[in-house]
Amino acid sequence: MSDTQPQVADVIRVLEKLADPLTGRPVTKTDQVKEIDLLDGKLTLTLELTTHSAPLWEETRQKGIGLLKSALPQLTEVTINLAEHKSKIEAIGQVGLTVRSVIAVGSGKGGVGKSTIAASLAFALKDAGAKVGLLDADVYGPSVPHLLGLSGRPELIAEKKIAPLERDGVKVMSMGFLVEPERAVIWRGPMLHGAITQFLRDTAWGELDYLIIDMPPGTGDIALTLSQLLPLTGSVVVCTPQDVALLDAVKAIAMFNTVKIPVLGVVENMSGFICPDTGKEWDIFGKGGAKKKAEEMNVPFLGDVPITISIREKGDQGAAPQVVQDEQTAGHFQTICQNLVRGLAESAAANPPMPTLTVL
Repeated sequence: MSDTQPQVADVIRVLEKLADPLTGRPVTKTDQVKEIDLLDGKLTLTLELTTHSAPLWEETRQKGIGLLKSALPQLTEVTINLAEHKSKIEAIGQVGLTVRSVIAVGSGKGGVGKSTIAASLAFALKDAGAKVGLLDADVYGPSVPHLLGLSGRPELIAEKKIAPLERDGVKVMSMGFLVEPERAVIWRGPMLHGAITQFLRDTAWGELDYLIIDMPPGTGDIALTLSQLLPLTGSVVVCTPQDVALLDAVKAIAMFNTVKIPVLGVVENMSGFICPDTGKEWDIFGKGGAKKKAEEMNVPFLGDVPITISIREKGDQGAAPQVVQDEQTAGHFQTICQNLVRGLAESAAANPPMPTLTVL
C-alpha cells in the first residue's frame, strides 16, 4: 500500500464511478460533489442528490463511501454529508406537467387493493423526502378520498387552475371531490378523456418528483388516454397471489405493453395473513404467485404486502397514509418504494441523458 496521501483530484476521480440516481450520470459531472475537505487522511465532503432520489439517499451515500475506501485505502476516515440538489424540472406532455416521473398503478381486475397500494406508494415516497402528487383516475369508483379522509370541492385559483386537496404534504385530485358519493358516473370514452385531460392540465400540481396515478381496474380507455397525453415513466401492476387474479394481471401487463407504457414492476397484495393474536402467517390466498409470474414474464417484482387488520382499519378510518408507518407493514411499503426507485435509477444509469447545451 502506498504511503502517498490522496489528493482532492484522486477523490474526484473515484467519484466519477458514482452515478446520480436521477440522471445516471457521474455525480462529478453534474456539480453534485461539494465542500471537499481532505486533511491527514480524513475526508469529509457533501454529496447533493435530488428529492426524486430520496428513497436511495442513504444507499447512495454508502456506495460512495465504499468506493472511496476501496480505491483510496490510505483514507482513515470518510464522511459523506447529504444535501438536496436543486435542478429545474421541465414541463412534459401536452398538458405541461412539471414532474420528473409519472407512474400509473393498475390492475387487471377490481378488489385487489390497487387504490390502497397506489396511496401507500405515494406516501412512502413522500415520507422518504420526495415531492408527490396522487391522481385518482378511477372515475367509476374513486376510493382515494375515503382512504385519505378527504372531502370537499377543490377551489379555483389564478389562471383558471384547480387547487388540489392535500393530505400530509401529498397533493391529491379525484373525481370523488366533484361528484356526490351516491352518484354513479356513466361516461363514454370521449368524456373520460376530457376529464383526465382536465385533471392533468388544469390542476395546480406545482413541481413534483412523482405523480402517482390510481388507474381504473381492467383494461379500459384511461391507459390509452394517458399514453397520448404525456410520456409516462411506467406502470406498476397490483395483483393477489391466486391463479385467477394472476390471469388478469397478465392482461394488465399486456395492455400497458400495447400502449407503450413500460411495466416497472409487480406488487403482490394480500400476500399471506398475519394473525394479530399469534403473529403467525397464514397463506389464505396463497403466497408468491405474483413473484413467480413476474419472473416468467421478465418483469421486476417490487415486493409484497400481507393482509393485516391495521390496513383495513386505517383505510376505513380515512387514515391510509399511516400504514406506511405501521410497525407490521412499514417495511413492506419501504421495500416496494426503494425497489421502484432503484429500478428507475438503474434504467437511468443504463441510458443516461446527454447534457443539454445552452445556445447563446
